[in-house]
Formats: sequence, C-alpha cells, structure tokens
Amino acid sequence: MRTQVAIIGAGPAGLLLSHLLAGAGVVSVVLEARSRGYVESRIRAGILEDSTVRLLESAGLGDRLKAEGDPHRGIYLNWPGERHHLDFVDLVGRNVWIYGQTEVQKDLGRARDADGQEIHYEVADVRLNACESDRPYVTFTDRDGRPQRLDADAVAGCDGSFGPSRAAIPDSAKRTWSRTYPHSWLGILADVPPSTDELIYAWHPDGFALHSMRSATVSRLYLQVPNGTDLSDWPDRRIWDALATRLGHGDGWTLNPGPITDRSVLPMRSLVTAPMRHGRLFLAGDSAHIVPPTGAKGLNLAVADVALLAPALTALVKDRNPGPADDYSDTALRRVWRCTHFSWWMTTMLHTGGDEFDAQLQLSQLRWVAGSTAGATGLAENYAGLPIGFGAERAGRARAQFGARGRQ
Repeated sequence: MRTQVAIIGAGPAGLLLSHLLAGAGVVSVVLEARSRGYVESRIRAGILEDSTVRLLESAGLGDRLKAEGDPHRGIYLNWPGERHHLDFVDLVGRNVWIYGQTEVQKDLGRARDADGQEIHYEVADVRLNACESDRPYVTFTDRDGRPQRLDADAVAGCDGSFGPSRAAIPDSAKRTWSRTYPHSWLGILADVPPSTDELIYAWHPDGFALHSMRSATVSRLYLQVPNGTDLSDWPDRRIWDALATRLGHGDGWTLNPGPITDRSVLPMRSLVTAPMRHGRLFLAGDSAHIVPPTGAKGLNLAVADVALLAPALTALVKDRNPGPADDYSDTALRRVWRCTHFSWWMTTMLHTGGDEFDAQLQLSQLRWVAGSTAGATGLAENYAGLPIGFGAERAGRARAQFGARGRQ
C-alpha cells in the first residue's frame, strides 16, 4: 500500500488528523490495534476547551456538539464550609463545553466514513521503519492475519503512551520527563441527573472529589483513592457516602445518588517526551505526553497537537516545504509544558496527602484563587484553553530580536 501520511491510532487525535489532512487534499491511511466498537465506547475526557470547540466547528464537526453539548461558564471550588464559583466568561471571555470524548469519537468516525477514509482496525505487530529517511514505511498484520506494508511520505504516531510510535524513536534521540502521583481516581458513571449546574472541584481532608457530568441524565464523579485501590473495597454505598462527605452534601446543597453503571480506578501521572519529531515520524497526543486529569487537558492537548501537525504535514508532503514540520515539535511543546504545569498545579492544590502543613498551604492557595481576581483569572485562562499555537508568536519575535542583536 502507498499513501502520503500513515497515521497510527484511530482515536480522536488520529481521526481528526486524517480529517484535517483530507480537507487540505492530503491522503492518509489509519491503522488501529483495537476494534472500532472498543475505540468508540472508551470512557475518557468530557470537557472541551474553547479553542477545541472552535477548531471542531471550523472543520465541520461542531453541529452535534452545539446541539447536544452543554456550555459551562466556569467551575466551583469547594472546601469544608465554603463554595466559590469562578466565572470564566467574566474573567477571560471564554467558556468550556461538556461533551464526552465518546461523542467526539463518534462524530469523527461518521465524518471519516462519509469521506471514504481508509482505516484498518484490529491490526497487530505494527512496526515503524526507516523513519530517519524520506521513505518511511509501516509493517503490520491485518485482522485477517495477512502481513502488510504501508509506504508513506510521513508517519504520525497518535497511538497513545503504550503504542509503537514513541518506542520507535531511539532512546539516544529523545528525552522523557515523568512523574507518578501518589494517588489515583476512582471514577464512576451514574444514571442520575447531575446535582450541580457546573463542575465542583472539592478539597477535603479525606481526599479530593469531583462532580462532573456527561449529559442531563448521566453524572460522572471521582474520588481520590490510594494507588493500588481494589474496586471490590468500594461498594456503591461507600462511594456515595464518600462523595457526599467530600462534596459538601447537606451544607446548603444535596448530592443525589443513583445506579452506578461503570467504575474504574485511574492512575495519575505526568509524562512528556521530546522532541515530538524524529525524521519523518511525528508524535501527537498521548504518544508524546500524559497529564493527570485534574486540569481537563488530555484530549484538548491532543487536538492542539493535531491542529499544528496537519498544516505542517501538508506543507511537507504536498508543497515540499519542510519549515512548518521543522517548527512543529518546539511549537507544540510550549503548550504541552504550560498545560503540564497547570495540571500539576491543580492536582497538588486539591489532593491531600496527610501532611497538615501541606493542607494549610493548599487551603491558603484555594482562598487566594477564589478571592483574588488575578488568581481566578490565571486558573480561568488555563482551564478554558490557551491558543492553539500558544507561545509561537512570542518565540518568533524573540528569535528575530536575538538574531538582530547577534548581527550588531
């Protein structure tokens, strides 16, 4: 097989990349290890930044989002005896949308079906070859057990942190920074209308809690739990009691329990790999970086990567202009590190560790964010979403100024 761009991974990053490339007249083939049903049913993120929504709209993917999604002006910050609303629209002029990743995935799948996108699901033994050359190729076994080879002008690794793309970059050519947090999230889906109009982020001595939602009839809630937690130790009654305590049930507000339809324990870690390019291999989304879910950045970072990568690949394979591809990794990483820091900041501000000194520092920080316009604006600016090319213009000016000084 022959294509212009081979895309590894048919999650939101891979399908959105194929969609944007097709709009620019670039042909791609997508390879995915899982079945389509599995990919479309994965319970993942549910908060879309303003810049993500604008990109999806501009790509013709926003109709169902705008019809069925739920715009939120902000969030609540909660700790025992206090609840404060941060209005992002008032603070920074942008809101966020509640629209599950499963729905984004379905929208992308339908759009790619309509365009006749070639996608190979349930492939195995995926190997990336000759990425340092201008003729990379991918070998794999299709779902019928037949060996295949896909030649391309470039390869995009959108296959997550455990896929073959990041592993294809030699250790000598990359650097990875990582942090494993000392706690996890116990997440549930419940068939009960949300007990709040907007998300509640709660600090409590027993641990963090989050009240989110997926629709007008489905709630998504989380509890901080120790790493290695066994779900069998958390029957429904214990989950709802802990949520009620941590979220402030009875303190002028009521948490409504309901049937739990899904539960899982989510480990929390940060990871960044640089560069996000090796020869003709380009990484996007979780294959290059992981953030804890506290800042709602995972899916949005993947979309931002792809928004930069699509024009870079178009220029490279269609116009034979390597400039945007050469800049891709540095530009993407500026936003990645900003969002990594924000996710770390939210996580360390809200999760307890049993240290009384740290607890007082956290409460002091929460009071500052809730009571200071500057503090609230900083949180709102990062949570509602930075520009797709965050930092690129300033970096360009800095390079120009440095070059001018060097010539003097």
